Amino acid sequence: MANELEAIRRSGSMGESYQVAPKREQLGMKATRKRCPQVFDNTGLARVLKKISVFICCRNEYARLTRWALWQINRFSRYSVHFQRHVRFGVSRSIPIERNLASGIVWRVLLAFLVVFASACNKSVGNRGTRPIPIVAAKATVGNLPVILTGLGTVTPTEVVTVKTRVSGHLINVGFREGQMVSKGDLLAEIDSRPYEVQLMQAEGQFARNNALYLNAQQDLDRYKDLNDKGIVSSQLLDTQNAQTEQLAAALRSDEGSMESAKLNLEYCRITAPVSGRVGLRYVDPGNLVNPSDANGIVVITPLTPIHVLFSIPADSINMVIRKDYHNLNVEAWDRDSSSRLATGKLWAIDNQVDPATGTVKLKALFENRDSSLFPNQFVNVRLFVDTIRETILIPSAAIQRGPQGTFVYVVNDESVVELRVVEVQASQGDQTALSAGLNAGETVVTEGIERLRAGSSVTIPGEGSPQGNGSPAGGGQRQGRSGS
Repeated sequence: MANELEAIRRSGSMGESYQVAPKREQLGMKATRKRCPQVFDNTGLARVLKKISVFICCRNEYARLTRWALWQINRFSRYSVHFQRHVRFGVSRSIPIERNLASGIVWRVLLAFLVVFASACNKSVGNRGTRPIPIVAAKATVGNLPVILTGLGTVTPTEVVTVKTRVSGHLINVGFREGQMVSKGDLLAEIDSRPYEVQLMQAEGQFARNNALYLNAQQDLDRYKDLNDKGIVSSQLLDTQNAQTEQLAAALRSDEGSMESAKLNLEYCRITAPVSGRVGLRYVDPGNLVNPSDANGIVVITPLTPIHVLFSIPADSINMVIRKDYHNLNVEAWDRDSSSRLATGKLWAIDNQVDPATGTVKLKALFENRDSSLFPNQFVNVRLFVDTIRETILIPSAAIQRGPQGTFVYVVNDESVVELRVVEVQASQGDQTALSAGLNAGETVVTEGIERLRAGSSVTIPGEGSPQGNGSPAGGGQRQGRSGS
């Protein structure tokens, strides 16, 4: 206890002197507390002033000045509590009456200052609430809006031809350059034809032999007929000679087939392009033995003109396409970023079923592709033009808002005040939206700064003059946005 009393004596401020008071003097302090209640009741008053200051701090941005007032309140509050601690531990000090009176005056001045300050701040906030909010707006226009279905597509050639050999043999010549355009009938490769020339000679020799036998049998048949008529030979010999003659005739037809087969094999030794298009990289080099059973063949030819694009659309939109004469619907192919249009074509075919895995229907479009802007297996963005809404109200899509009341927009009237208007959306395409009801042509709708608006807010459009009212547009817009949100 002695150490604590000594610390209290040393912690005194402003050069005040402390002394240990007898017990009777502690009783005398109660009278002093009754005479000067403002000294001992400062703690409760401080709590009230703190609440007032916190309220002021929440209503305006002048926090620095409010913190200074709080610091003054805490300072006097600590002074009062410190004095009560001295009394509790039996320490007394002489407090002039002037100091007590000054303490009461200070509290009254601070209280009056905070009340006036709060009313001034509330008035300032009220004045700022009338300032207009800066926005960006656009006028509703009358125009046409195309109805477009979009999808992801892949460029597919109309034909993909793998060139293979029809006969076995050594590849002796390649008549194309990799990647070049070829026409139908151009020579692509040559195979050693000497084995097939020998086969043709053998077939021709066999045919000549059987032809000679056939001619001799035909003459014998004529003789047997004359002798049979005279009764010299029997009918059995005539029938036998007739059968031999027919056998030789059949052998001649077989020999003719062998000759044609050998000639065809000779033609197959010259491999020509079956279609026009671009040849790819060859799979076999000259000097290799090629066979009809080779899986890769010699080269692949891909036609580029015309070319197809295979894409998908949602199954819910297929009725929009089927109800039209879809062969006349325009289709556009765009690059991967949808920044450049590659080609324009027509819808070619529609698949007969919905893909259950994706819920989409496959469509195929045909493009002339005369400039070779589309390449096989290329990824493209497809736009299918289904219909066009004509003479309708158009506004930017950014103006459309949705809430409990439905789809609405903020309309700016002649007095630069916004009103909430419920509208009916007919169709939306990109940054344009067509309305069927709720808005007239020429009316102004808000496209930017919507999050700070509410019905009846005063607004200003930068660059078009200030609306009626006082204050800065930018500052007013920010304060109004906070109070209305």
